[in-house]
Amino acid sequence: MGVTAARSRAPRYTFCVAAQIVEDPSEAQVELATATLKLLADGTRLRILWALLHGEHSVNELASHLGAQAPAVSQHLAKLRLARLVKVRRQGNRKFYATNDVHIACLVEEALFHAEGVVEINGTDQAPGGETRSTGAGRAQTR
Repeated sequence: MGVTAARSRAPRYTFCVAAQIVEDPSEAQVELATATLKLLADGTRLRILWALLHGEHSVNELASHLGAQAPAVSQHLAKLRLARLVKVRRQGNRKFYATNDVHIACLVEEALFHAEGVVEINGTDQAPGGETRSTGAGRAQTR
């Protein structure tokens, strides 16, 4: 797909809105935003949150979907829960997780849609530092 086609495509989301920030953020806001972005910088956590954007899931469902071990997914979910990025609902002895609010959905979607746009425009998956890695299938993968 060419650059023109990528730019003319309608956005896939409707709930993220532009906000005007009149004042500089406080130190506490900057620290919390930095901590949130650091949590999102982990590929497994980003995949977990992406899955949760489509509905609530148990640890085992997420582990199966991600191809990961349930204890590892559980540890990631615990970090996301402590940061208030996900919420938990108990049903009997099972726990079901979902994203906590629309803000985290916006962050995840924007990050992934930005990456998709970079791939479409450049034709490769490229890391912010410019490194690319071929996957052997005609695509490059960032590491």
